[in-house]
Amino acid sequence: MLSGVSTKTQYYLELEEQFGAHNYHPLPVVLTRGKGVHVWDVDGQRYFDFLSGYSAVNQGHCHPRIIETFIEQAQKLTLTSRAFHNDTLGEYEEFVTKMFSYDKVLPMNTGVEAVETAIKLARRWGYEVKGVEKNKAKILVCNENFHGRTTTVISFSTDADSRRDFGPFTQGFEHIPYNDLAALKAAVQDPNVVAFLVEPIQGEAGVIVPEEGYLAQAYSACKEANVLFVADEIQSGLSRSGKMLACDYENVHPDILILGKALSGGTMPVSAVLANDEIMLTIKPGEHGSTYGGNPLACKVAITSLRVLEEENMTENSAILGAYFRKELLDLHHPLIKVVRGKGLFNAIVIDHPNKDMAWEVCMKMKDNGLIAKPTHHDRIRFAPPLVITRDEVDECVWIIRKSIDELM
Repeated sequence: MLSGVSTKTQYYLELEEQFGAHNYHPLPVVLTRGKGVHVWDVDGQRYFDFLSGYSAVNQGHCHPRIIETFIEQAQKLTLTSRAFHNDTLGEYEEFVTKMFSYDKVLPMNTGVEAVETAIKLARRWGYEVKGVEKNKAKILVCNENFHGRTTTVISFSTDADSRRDFGPFTQGFEHIPYNDLAALKAAVQDPNVVAFLVEPIQGEAGVIVPEEGYLAQAYSACKEANVLFVADEIQSGLSRSGKMLACDYENVHPDILILGKALSGGTMPVSAVLANDEIMLTIKPGEHGSTYGGNPLACKVAITSLRVLEEENMTENSAILGAYFRKELLDLHHPLIKVVRGKGLFNAIVIDHPNKDMAWEVCMKMKDNGLIAKPTHHDRIRFAPPLVITRDEVDECVWIIRKSIDELM
């Protein structure tokens, strides 16, 4: 039995250990309820959630407007498949395309499904519009990327743990360094390159924010070379970065936009790929689809989730409190905190300590003190609370972070 873990918590941990695949290493906390910025475990302990379901819960846990929409639609119609029309899909398609200024949307479920869809669209466009020789299309990707876990997507991951013994891998991808314009400009000169797939802010890598001007200049380089700029805003988008999209900081309108996670307010898997007709209409009936993609429940929930972000000023709150949060962390001048970085309420710290497990230990200590977060790449901790957090709550959380680190010194 783990030390400091109750009998009730241990019961649930043992169930997962015995009957579940061991493909995650979560904190030893068993959650049972959530509301706003808080979650509660099976023992009644309350925590600030500083991961937000990897930014799927931007609107806060169990947002009442989203839950109301979910229940109302769930009692009417949940799934038709795309073999038939339903009365919510067109409404959603009009709403989301107008909101993000695209001609068309292709609705999917999970984030990685949307990435796979964008890859297929980019390749089809490359062959039918750009005129690339069949089966020669290349897509540029960045080192340290994270776009999901399917076989195609891990084929261009640079994370050894994601790739080990899962080959053979899908071809057609070329790596370049992130935040390196010279490398991108050189790579797009290859006439077989059809797209540049990029996270405007690299999330899993530890909230890596590129230099100012990188996205705009990368977009221009793609335009000059007739290469599609494909933005994976699954984690950085939907108000998380302090703008509706992280690309908005540099007025970049991606050729293909990928959304997910907070598109449902954390209630169900909903993702979307947006593009204009020249790209989207290269795929014809029967050539791509999803049983659940565009289901009535998802469509209604997504509309409300997007309206909540706009009407409750969550983008503005993310920008203001994100800047305040980073300032407060920097003002700690703590020797264990090597780097503070981020945009909006999408932030991370880098732990400076010879113990490679120190970031994990910090997260365990924060859990004991009422805040849950998770390390990535051993020395980095993401801080991404729901966007409904208040200034007073940010102050309390900074205090928890400092107290937790001090207890390990």
